[in-house]
Amino acid sequence: MKNTTYHAALLLAGTLILGMAACKKNNGYNTEPVSTDKTKPGVVTNIKVDNYNGGADITYDLPNSSNILYVLAKYKIRDNVSRETKSSYYTDTIKVEGFAQAKEYEVTLYTVTRANVMSDPVTVKVNPQTPVYQLVRPSISISPDFGGVNVKSLNPLKKEIGVILIAYDDVTQEMEIQDQFFTKTDTIDYSVRGYKTDARNFGVYITDKWGNISDTLSVRLNPLYEEQLDKTKFSQYTLASDAELYDGNWIVSKLWDDNKGEPGWHTNSGGKTPFICTFSVGATYKLSRFILWARPDTYAYGHGNPRDFSLWGSNADSPKDAQLPLSAPEGTIIGDWVNMGNYNYPPPPSGMAPPGNSADNEFVKAGVNFNVPFNAPSVKFLRVSVARTWSGGSFAHILELSFFGKPE
Repeated sequence: MKNTTYHAALLLAGTLILGMAACKKNNGYNTEPVSTDKTKPGVVTNIKVDNYNGGADITYDLPNSSNILYVLAKYKIRDNVSRETKSSYYTDTIKVEGFAQAKEYEVTLYTVTRANVMSDPVTVKVNPQTPVYQLVRPSISISPDFGGVNVKSLNPLKKEIGVILIAYDDVTQEMEIQDQFFTKTDTIDYSVRGYKTDARNFGVYITDKWGNISDTLSVRLNPLYEEQLDKTKFSQYTLASDAELYDGNWIVSKLWDDNKGEPGWHTNSGGKTPFICTFSVGATYKLSRFILWARPDTYAYGHGNPRDFSLWGSNADSPKDAQLPLSAPEGTIIGDWVNMGNYNYPPPPSGMAPPGNSADNEFVKAGVNFNVPFNAPSVKFLRVSVARTWSGGSFAHILELSFFGKPE
């Protein structure tokens, strides 16, 4: 089963035509001559190079001429792949980046006038340090996970990279791209699911926005068995420290009625954090993940929707009440309860401020997946503890929860 997900937004560009006139793309440098002075400009001088990972900043002195429009750099980042970058007359630095290796490269610099006349070339040598995609590659690992595989790596410079997962496809009988994960975070830890437990070849490589690609880490492994917990076996297990409910319609059992609409679980206003509910899942499970549906539309990224929350579990036959803290490290044990994980509901994928746009609302409607740490213990009772909502108010609400894992 091919499971392709996209964790980065794709930018689409179009051409806007108004009447008979078309607006040309403006990249900040007019390609049409704006001067009649055809004099060849002088070259840049006093050149200095500051190398960094995958690129370099080149500083220089411009010739004394008000007719110069920009400085142009031409260079190759790898075999048969050339780039050009430009720097305005109003700055003394040009950036060259995207180099595939840590080695010496030649960059050719030109000054260009307002009449599109280029100077004689000036060649400078740069020695970029190890590019980021190569720095990330040695730390990457793939391990079996519930219904798929888990990918881990480190990105210490927090630069944008892509983690590309490939796997053997039963239909094409080829290694095909299954997932593309783009991030700037320093720690990469995510799972790709949708596979049976039979052995399969997987691979992962790192890329960057210039199309550089690392070598592939290849493994053969068996995804772990996973099933959705049977909600018909769930039941409310009220404890004294659970939050008071809003009314008789917004009750705890609405969290597993398979209705992604209203009503759900809703605590009464005027409560104090954390807002907690407790329930039994009817059997002992080693959990792998869960999906949370928050209230969408006018409530998306607002009102009582969870922003920061924790999942606590117990495998006791009749776990006793415990006052849960607002926050605690994963693995913390309080009485019969253990912290199974701490979670932050992701901000609007568009990057806009809450409540975001219509696409962000669709993201909320679809439900959000959260992984349960692999080393979390098996449990048969759960407590959801909301530490902060998107409004920061005195109540919380969730429409639906679905849990996945392996029965014990």
